Amino acid sequence: MKRQIRCRLPLVIAILLFFSASLLAQQHRSVNLLQGRPLSSNLSDPDTESKIENLLKQMTLEEKVGQLVQYSVGTPTGPGTGRTGYEEMIEKGHVGSLFNLSDAKAANHYQHIAVEKSRLHIPLLYGLDVIHGYRTEFPVPLAMASTWDPEVVEVAARIAASEAAANGVRWVFSPMVDIARDARWGRIIEGEGEDPYLVSVLAKAYVRGYQGQSLRAGDGVLACPKHYVGYGAAEAGRDYNTTEISEHTLREVYFPPFYAALDAGAETIMSAFNSLNSVPASANPFTLKDVLRREWGFNGLVVSDWTSVGELIGHGVATNGKMAAYRAFSGGVDMDMESNLYHEHLVGLVKSGKVPETEIDDAVRRVLRVKFAVGLFERPYTDEKLADHGELPKENVEAARTAAERSFVLLKNDGAVLPLNSKFKTFALVGPLADDAGEMLGSWGGHSQAKDAVTLRSALVARVGADHVKYAKGGEIGKATDEQIGKAVAAAKSADVVIVALGENAPEMTGEAASRAHLDLPGRQEALLEQVAATGKPTVLLLFSGRPLTLPWAFEHVPAVLEAWYPGIQAGPALVRTLFGEAVPSGRLVVTWPRAVGQIPIYYNALSTGRPAGNADLSKPPSKGTPKFVSRYVDEANTPQFPFGFGMSYTQFHYSKPELRGEAVSAKTLSEMLRSRQEDAKPVLSVSADVTNSGKVAGEEVVQAYIRLRGTSVAEPLRKLRGFQRVRLAPGETKRVAFPLTAEAFAIWDQNNEHNVEPCEVTVWISPDSARGEAVQLEITE
Repeated sequence: MKRQIRCRLPLVIAILLFFSASLLAQQHRSVNLLQGRPLSSNLSDPDTESKIENLLKQMTLEEKVGQLVQYSVGTPTGPGTGRTGYEEMIEKGHVGSLFNLSDAKAANHYQHIAVEKSRLHIPLLYGLDVIHGYRTEFPVPLAMASTWDPEVVEVAARIAASEAAANGVRWVFSPMVDIARDARWGRIIEGEGEDPYLVSVLAKAYVRGYQGQSLRAGDGVLACPKHYVGYGAAEAGRDYNTTEISEHTLREVYFPPFYAALDAGAETIMSAFNSLNSVPASANPFTLKDVLRREWGFNGLVVSDWTSVGELIGHGVATNGKMAAYRAFSGGVDMDMESNLYHEHLVGLVKSGKVPETEIDDAVRRVLRVKFAVGLFERPYTDEKLADHGELPKENVEAARTAAERSFVLLKNDGAVLPLNSKFKTFALVGPLADDAGEMLGSWGGHSQAKDAVTLRSALVARVGADHVKYAKGGEIGKATDEQIGKAVAAAKSADVVIVALGENAPEMTGEAASRAHLDLPGRQEALLEQVAATGKPTVLLLFSGRPLTLPWAFEHVPAVLEAWYPGIQAGPALVRTLFGEAVPSGRLVVTWPRAVGQIPIYYNALSTGRPAGNADLSKPPSKGTPKFVSRYVDEANTPQFPFGFGMSYTQFHYSKPELRGEAVSAKTLSEMLRSRQEDAKPVLSVSADVTNSGKVAGEEVVQAYIRLRGTSVAEPLRKLRGFQRVRLAPGETKRVAFPLTAEAFAIWDQNNEHNVEPCEVTVWISPDSARGEAVQLEITE
């Protein structure tokens, strides 16, 4: 069938270029945060500004406020207002945006009312939570980040944008760039992990993919980084909970990904649910006005999260809806998502003199700019012939499979069980996630359809034949009977090798409002695994989850473990190709994997203490004779189960000691370079190392560069990621991998919360993860 004709050719070209580039050594686009440089906007021009001013002059106060109101007309993503009858409100010009629309036909229905029946004919802006795909469902964001591949992310976002735009959606509430250090938090699945540098690189890739070369082209969508700010630091990992984050940590850790997304061109941003240092993020003048508007110079649109304006009452900073509307608007939120409080109270607040109408005008300008930017005034309607119909295009499916293959993280492979070889003739496939298409889509499935997803069982049968696959579900995720487990054990005994597919239920156990206090396998899955492994057959454990899981028994006793996350529509083919070695695992962890829940929050870029454990063996709990008065547990190792950046391959890589090139650098010179606000900063030093594939198969290694600064006015992390590259190496091949280091690489937020470079000792690693590698040192002089 003909489908999305206008968008397909650019997509094909982009994907072909991506596949070609994947055959070569890849270096990510450098991310230069330059947080001292005000953001620039490409949204508007004098002609557009003139049109905006002309509209403003004609608008009544009620119509102005209407542009600041957003309602959901489809599937809710939280407790809503319960309102209906939007047609009448739209006709009066009292609604600026709608979201959760189901299709292009519905979008056109409401748009016709806005454009043809409202007094000023201002079109509606349609938004949607497009998190990891629209119809073509890619791996969940935590998995996409585990590719460490900005090109993969950009291609996925481009496909999602094309499909969403074809259905009338021109605004996506993505990417989520919250730094998350707590695996208990359900929404860790929606982000890119714990490191501000990596999340910043991927945030830029998402924005480039969503918005394309030009928003006016019709197949791009407005990106909306969320949730600004600190949401991922919810206390106890409990969703919507309190956060307490110092200004220094905000600037070092939580702000950079948002700045990066805006610097890449995002012109909208979403405020968060949480309170931050006792002030709710959706009414926080420090973050929304002082930093976002005045310091960064952001002049785009701020939208609240779902009913977060109304939730100011729950936070206790407002006693009624009128006060909540005042606090949110005066705090810096332009558009009220679903609370209905701006619609009910802003007009009265202006008439009473509490809210200046000039501030309403500024907010309306920001709304109108994004509507002009995506071409809504010229092309308000959606061509319903371009909407999602029929089969997915082949190039979309191939892109989804490649993304899935690159996202898998091989955590253990004792005895080289993987890849599976020809000696294995019969395969026992057990576990509740071996043949569940819906689960493969993960949480926040967009408009994906289970019929598009290929399960592991289907793909395995297609490869080896049904006669060679002994399938037994072994029970549900949350429960299983002895009989069900017994059938799985029997299947294992009758096969040459066992593949066990276990994990969490999505979305009940992952995503929003899905925090967990216990991170083990739900139900009786552990018992199933133990009894199957007890058969003595070679066992491969495939984990499907939206977070790290604490599985000490499995990591000790199961020979091969692969983290599959939720791989999307091509789950089965991607897994089968990986299990049989046609695709070699190259995913790397973007979150530290704890041994026990009691270690959480745990993250690689932590500070040292005044009493570090020193030379004590941190891989085991302390024993007699080990130091006591140091920072450690008495009943568990300090070290994680797996460190940030970790991931195995079917081959081995060897690193030489890194070498530095460049002249001596001074803190004064580097600080001057920062203040000069160079958009394309030149490197001041280069660090490089030889990486050799010492194994027998070709593979890709994610080479990582870290630094540590000592002697600075504030304590700095034990390591900080400062670069990464994907390098493809044939067996026996060696490549020199170099990382240019700009002044930004050595910059810190000092004790006065100023962005500077200070005299210090610098340690630099080029390594396979955050816990290994030889180091080289240099000094930054005064």
